[in-house]
Amino acid sequence: MSALFDRLSDAQNARIDDLMARMTWEDKLNQLQVTFAMSDDEQDARAASGIGALFWPMSAAATNRIQRVAVEQSRLGIPLLIGLDVIHGQFTTFPIPLAMAASLEPADVECAARTSAEEARSGGVNWTFAPMIDVSRDPRWGRVAEGFGEDPLITSRMAAGSVAGFQTDDLAGPATMAACAKHFIGYGAGEGGRDYNTVDMSELRLRSTYLPSFASAVDAGVATVMASFNTFNGVPVHANRYLLTDVLRGELGFAGAVVGDASGVENLVPHGLAHGLAEAATLAYRAGLSIEMGGNMYSLDHGALLDEGDPEVVARVEEACRIVLRLKMAMGLFDNPYVDEATEVNAPSDHTRQRALNVARHCPVLLTNDGTLPLSRSMRRVLLAGPGADSLDHLGAWVQQAFAAPPTETLADALGELLGSDGPELVSVGQMDPLAIIDADIERVRDAAAGCDVIVLALEEPSQLTGEATSRASLRLPGGQERLIAAATATGIPVVVVLTNGRPLVVADWIDQPNAVLEAWHLGIEGPRAIADILLGHVSPSGRLPMAFPRHEGQLPACYDAHENTGRPASVGGSMRKPTFDVGLDGPANLQEFFTSKYRDLDLGPQFSFGHGLSYADLSLDTRLGTDSISLADLDAGATITVEVTLSNASSIDVEWTPLVFVTDVVASIAPAVRRLADFKRLRIRAHGSATWRCQIGAEQLGFHTGDARGFIVEPGEFRIHVAGTTDTATHTLTVTAR
Repeated sequence: MSALFDRLSDAQNARIDDLMARMTWEDKLNQLQVTFAMSDDEQDARAASGIGALFWPMSAAATNRIQRVAVEQSRLGIPLLIGLDVIHGQFTTFPIPLAMAASLEPADVECAARTSAEEARSGGVNWTFAPMIDVSRDPRWGRVAEGFGEDPLITSRMAAGSVAGFQTDDLAGPATMAACAKHFIGYGAGEGGRDYNTVDMSELRLRSTYLPSFASAVDAGVATVMASFNTFNGVPVHANRYLLTDVLRGELGFAGAVVGDASGVENLVPHGLAHGLAEAATLAYRAGLSIEMGGNMYSLDHGALLDEGDPEVVARVEEACRIVLRLKMAMGLFDNPYVDEATEVNAPSDHTRQRALNVARHCPVLLTNDGTLPLSRSMRRVLLAGPGADSLDHLGAWVQQAFAAPPTETLADALGELLGSDGPELVSVGQMDPLAIIDADIERVRDAAAGCDVIVLALEEPSQLTGEATSRASLRLPGGQERLIAAATATGIPVVVVLTNGRPLVVADWIDQPNAVLEAWHLGIEGPRAIADILLGHVSPSGRLPMAFPRHEGQLPACYDAHENTGRPASVGGSMRKPTFDVGLDGPANLQEFFTSKYRDLDLGPQFSFGHGLSYADLSLDTRLGTDSISLADLDAGATITVEVTLSNASSIDVEWTPLVFVTDVVASIAPAVRRLADFKRLRIRAHGSATWRCQIGAEQLGFHTGDARGFIVEPGEFRIHVAGTTDTATHTLTVTAR
């Protein structure tokens, strides 16, 4: 962000100095407010008083009107920041961020953000509260739909892509918005996956897992960062000076505005940190907050900071106000706060729909397949059944229902169109409530299955069960939808299950029954067409899970690098029967495996691990390590090791696939993670061809943060380089020498 501010001219900085000199204490506090929707009269009054930011008033004309009030009727004529949660689309809704993470393609995230910025800015929005870059490791938390999954590297790259899409390299451009990296920090680590809940994490976990994505966003030039609701070491982030000032500004070098989350300052009172709103606002500014967000303006309406007697608070408010003015200057708002009403976008175009379709095709993950997919056109009749057959609920969480283009195509529509009049007959059985499957629904599916060659069950977790304040204790399909699977598989007809949902689900009780299972996520406005393309083989599935699917909620978190081996790593799952120990000279023969870290009533590991996914193509993996040894001195000087990864396609279809490269530090000065994702790259592999990627492994991939004063270090020793293709893997050993 400092680079953006560095572009300000001497004249622009002088203008800011002049404004600061003329501003009263109340003027400065006014600039540090963003309030929720209110009537036109209330908005006008706020704008005339010199408020700094408002939520979008729903149109270009309304935005221009309120900007004119701010510029022409307020004492200092300072333009407004106009904010809105534009998460994965304004009018053209793209897949949810979790789905886009499955694509492992940062360019897709950038495309979605670029399209969102073009549409939203045309209506006057100049500030979006996205991306959400909380590393998300507990699928019970509903907001996993908004993030990019469990891995810090993937989240970091998607964060950078999103910031680039929203802001480009010209924040003052006519089709850009200031981005907001949220939620700083640890919000995704709430205990039990419960929204807004307590977070208890070590400094090591903070720096190894949760901080890298924010460092990436700051490096990408993100304009604003949002504080999170949770506590860290007992102090809510909105009042946590260590995080907001020492870490975010001091260590990461962030120079932009720190905005509070909705009522986050007010929440300091029930947190038990402040006696009242006045004290809450004071604590927030002392910690490093720049902008308050809420229905109330605490520092103004409650007299919190009207007394200029505290030099520290005065300095913090002065600093925050200058940051806000510099941001507005960098965004070009002082030169032109208005938008061209004649070019306002009010609906998706064919071009933006094609963008959304291209991205949606990359996201589905093929979980299982015995060869039933893709569907053969030689079939006579296909039954499409379930609540998702004729559902329009595929946009996902955080869609602005007031103006986002409503979907008009169902999966039945899309599949029927692609099958055509010369293809298999499509029989559709829908009109089911996903939250309450009834016996009549089961009977309709059984009756319609007669004479069909395949049953496609479209099952869903409704969008309303995902997003903010939607934590779930159970991760099973809601409403008894599993009964549809049992009924369909009992017919003896091949069954394909298509899941549309916003989080990993528990599928253990039925996953072995269908012939194929496609995880399709909430794919946005072009979701049905993308799913139909994959079912019929027009596109091969190429997504990989960005979060593990647990066997049971009781084993959460089930992420791949959340734990060390422990001193007693398990190699097999548990048993409910206690073994009989045969104590001989060497001790119990089965003692070693019994006393290991596992659940007695679960198989080992998640149902589907991070990175799982299948392709229609027959892909083989070949890897080579450029060298098996490198010195610390060479690594410190910037040297890297090349890992050559080749994917060969023995099939007659072109496909895309993403190999994953992991690193394991075998022995370290702190207990190392089992493995860490070091790199990934999406490749296109032609039919009967191959594609090669040369991955570079250096100090960044081999080192780790100690969580103490030593910081990030690389140690000599043995490392394992693990490459995951589709179903095959390869492992190499690398030695880092001390000299």
